[in-house]
Amino acid sequence: MKPKKALIFAVLGAFLAGIVFTGGIIFASSNYWMDKVQANNAKSGVQTAGSHAGSLPGVGSSTIAEIVDKTGSAVVKIETYASTKSRSNTYFDDPFYRQFFGQFDNTPEQKVQQGIGSGFIISADGYILTNEHVISNTQEIQVSVADINKPLTARVIGSDEELDLAVLKIDAGKNLPTIKLGDSNAVDVGNWVIAIGNPYSLDHTVTVGVISAKGRPITVQNRNYRNLLQTDAAINSGNSGGPLLNLQGEVIGINTAVGSQAQGIGFAIPSNTVNSVLDELIEQGKVKRGWLGVEIQDVTQSIADYFGLSDLDGVVVRNVTSGGPADQAGVKQGDIILSWNGTKVKNTSELQDCISKDGPGKKVKLTLWRDKKKTECTVTLGER
Repeated sequence: MKPKKALIFAVLGAFLAGIVFTGGIIFASSNYWMDKVQANNAKSGVQTAGSHAGSLPGVGSSTIAEIVDKTGSAVVKIETYASTKSRSNTYFDDPFYRQFFGQFDNTPEQKVQQGIGSGFIISADGYILTNEHVISNTQEIQVSVADINKPLTARVIGSDEELDLAVLKIDAGKNLPTIKLGDSNAVDVGNWVIAIGNPYSLDHTVTVGVISAKGRPITVQNRNYRNLLQTDAAINSGNSGGPLLNLQGEVIGINTAVGSQAQGIGFAIPSNTVNSVLDELIEQGKVKRGWLGVEIQDVTQSIADYFGLSDLDGVVVRNVTSGGPADQAGVKQGDIILSWNGTKVKNTSELQDCISKDGPGKKVKLTLWRDKKKTECTVTLGER
């Protein structure tokens, strides 16, 4: 394909990926995909958006190869297992035999694979980043590392369901290759990115695409994400938890979800989101978040007209939890929160981010709109 033609298709693909689409979003880990879909795509060798690595305008294929060679050995396959019981002898269920042998459980446990995902090593002593949904509700985690013949058992150091992040630890007995976390804020729409993972259990598969959008909110399996990177790099079953790299070989996102009814639409958690909680996950095993104790909603035009607001910026307090931090500070139902410690709050998403970033015990000055005038109060956040 000629470079000019490839550029047209790439730009068109990025544009289409940014269009609002109907259909679901699903996780990019194998236990959320149908076997039939896996088999059909694998057999047919379908090329989706993000398969144009050989003709990047301004970027040679050798550049991609160098990045993959530099980072690929730090990408790992994660397999999760749970124990289940299988009945081996039905005679002991018979009341007649119980008279002689009594009632006991003779069902041996078997280890059954729950799912497959990806991850990447961030420290030479074996700390690994992945998605929380890859390792949740599992009893055993096995990690396959390049140049190590057998899988290693991993333990969970910390996890956070809300951000869908988890930190694992393996003991390899030697220094391991690592990948550096980059600055996701420095990424622009249209920048080239590389996704590495284990789609359909195919180890270390590489796809290439562009950043189609930033700050995407989506809902997957009752999880609400607020600030994801969108890419047209092919993200498939088993890619969850794998790295999304920039052309410097730095992780700018963790592959998380894909559009279930649309090709060329994938999502990744920004690396700056990871960096903001990584130390806390490692040191405390969880992310401590502030709690304000209010039910909130965005300001609509009718609400703005009723309360005498000049614009739609702010967050309406629909209800106040009795005895909660906001209640103790004097916040009332019907107040509109305009700013948080002097920073303007435009909507519920921004307020939720403010609450999450400021931990329990933090004193926060709120500017409120009440009775068509501004008032202030200081809230001491609780812990959620």
